[in-house]
Amino acid sequence: MGAMPSPPAAPRLPWPVPAAGGAAGPGTAPSGALARARAAFAPEAERLALWSPVALGCGIVLYFASPAEPGPGLLAAAVLASCLAAVAAALARAPAAARIVLAAAALGLVGAALAQLRADAVAAPVLAKRWGPAELRGRVVAVEIRPDGRRLMLDRLEMPGLHRDEVPARVRVRLRGGAGEGLVPGDIVAARAQLVPPPGPAAPGAYDFARWAWFERIGGVGSLRGTPRVVDRDSRPGWRIRLDALRADVVRRVLAADPGPAGQVTAALLTGEMGHVDPALMQAMRDSGLAHLLSISGLHITLVAGIVFFAVRRAIALVPRAALRWPAKKIAACCAFAAITAYMLFAAPSVPTTRAWFMGGLGLVAVLLDRAPVSMRLVVWAALAVLAATPEAVLGPSFQMSFAAVVALVAAWEWLAPALRRLRAASGFVARAALLLAGALATTLVASLATAPFGIYHFNRVAAFSIAANLLAVPLTSFVVMPCAVLVFLALPLGLEALPLAAMNAANLLVVAIAEEVAAWPSAALLVPAMPDWGLACCVGGGLWLALWRRGWRVLGVPVILAGLASPWLALQPDVVAGAEARLVGLRDAGGALALHGRGNVQMASETWLRRAGQARAAALPDCRRGTCWIERPGHLVAVVTAPAGLAEACAWATALVTTLEVWRDCAAPAWILDRTTILREGSIEVRLLPGGELALRTTRELRGARRWTRGSPPRDAADEPQ
Repeated sequence: MGAMPSPPAAPRLPWPVPAAGGAAGPGTAPSGALARARAAFAPEAERLALWSPVALGCGIVLYFASPAEPGPGLLAAAVLASCLAAVAAALARAPAAARIVLAAAALGLVGAALAQLRADAVAAPVLAKRWGPAELRGRVVAVEIRPDGRRLMLDRLEMPGLHRDEVPARVRVRLRGGAGEGLVPGDIVAARAQLVPPPGPAAPGAYDFARWAWFERIGGVGSLRGTPRVVDRDSRPGWRIRLDALRADVVRRVLAADPGPAGQVTAALLTGEMGHVDPALMQAMRDSGLAHLLSISGLHITLVAGIVFFAVRRAIALVPRAALRWPAKKIAACCAFAAITAYMLFAAPSVPTTRAWFMGGLGLVAVLLDRAPVSMRLVVWAALAVLAATPEAVLGPSFQMSFAAVVALVAAWEWLAPALRRLRAASGFVARAALLLAGALATTLVASLATAPFGIYHFNRVAAFSIAANLLAVPLTSFVVMPCAVLVFLALPLGLEALPLAAMNAANLLVVAIAEEVAAWPSAALLVPAMPDWGLACCVGGGLWLALWRRGWRVLGVPVILAGLASPWLALQPDVVAGAEARLVGLRDAGGALALHGRGNVQMASETWLRRAGQARAAALPDCRRGTCWIERPGHLVAVVTAPAGLAEACAWATALVTTLEVWRDCAAPAWILDRTTILREGSIEVRLLPGGELALRTTRELRGARRWTRGSPPRDAADEPQ
């Protein structure tokens, strides 16, 4: 029997580990209570390093939350000063608490500096106003097949009427119907187009598309008129363009074999592209809790690594001479690493894919070094790598849900592993099968609970029956879908993919059936009002406290998590909302439901407002007459005016006036007036009616601040421009 693998070496801490009874520094005699506290904490001291990405992430979040762009010189000086202070405290053997605080502050400032450097590195012109219709020429760098047409990413743009310094680096345009069917990355196309600046949030605190577009170097969005003409072809497109073209070709081949739901899921799992997935299917996957199966993440990378690892190892074992002479385990680890690297690069790397690849790669390297392949340290290094490379990812649901799930699973494994090993050693075949089933259930439960707060915060919904759906769909994905995916990849270059592709589609058809069945159950998707930022902070802080510590005080994180989960019902909801470029207003009726009144194409803003209100549909408008709706609250008589006929009465009686019109005349009675000019200047506005006749306002302009992605264009909200 070979030697047992040695445990992984602990990562070097960014601060010295305080020893029990001796952390107070030289020449000090700690008091009894303080000494006992330090002795109790000593076993946890090595866990301090696990909080490094938390400190780094907090600095990144503070950078994005700042109302103005920090001065780069000031931020650099702060980083240098904090790092020097942390090093000086460590060398002087200052009290442990001081060293920890200084090290955390230094990491936070480094995080803020990394975010600013990243924002500088991707800086590119953004349209300041609507452009076109005019002739647009550019190179196709990505083609996304969608249910209603295609969406193109273009670079190397020629845009008449704009100075060279005003032309965006990239734009994203939509094609309706079958236009552009033969386009592939590398084509240089020309067509009439109309573009607008990337829109901001549809409501204060909602998703900021313009910020995401800044980091993708997208300076405009819009649509092409008619069918684009291919005027040339890039002779040296580069490996990224070639890979995008290959990915688009795989999507086309898969959808040609099966354009239905099963083929759509198969194409998503093979390429990472999800734009072609029918919205109804996507909604069913979300409502059933199976949407994570469409996004290539830890489950898929782990399965590919495991399939290749065990296949290669078993193949070597079948050849006696090779099994006796070759290090089969390490050869299999190298092949698995090559497989997940190819899969990650081909599948349009996202945050979950990158995180899973990094962790899987480190685990396989640990196998090569005869170390334990699963630990919280791997999660820490993966988080640090992702945050350093793409700091903006910390704000997105992909990063948050991906790391929440893996942190929770590793923490649960650390807690249960000793007991599970004892049970497994003492169990027979039937008991081991029961343990395997219980493990699948526990994994689904832990991952679902860990990601639920982020689903509430970003999507305002909870999949009530996700555990049942995952218990059926995940084994099917693990044992049928992904092995078929590996065979499809091996067969595609030879043109022999028909058989494994048919098997993969058949299995995915069952996954789709499970999703649609579970989504159809009563109350399958529970809608939740918008969670405030402090609620998410409670969930994250409490969850990390529970997962990263090992001693009994970890349970103090549970009430903090519960407070965060209760926050959507504790936060005050707006009584009036106005936005969508002064084309949509919402008002809350006496029962607390949101009613909407709008004109024009305001579907996107309407859906966002209703989702944040936790409603599937808008309530009926109250009794409004002459284009005026009245809201009475203690100390308030608010008029919401959408037609000129009601403006005179509102100006005579209302204590506050919200209107989509411009108020030119003398309007004497209202103490507060929010008119069209104000809405266009401030973006979407939420109004809360407070006791005593006071109003509390939140605007997108106020929350977004004066940042790189907000400069040079008005605070347009997400009205329904073509994107």
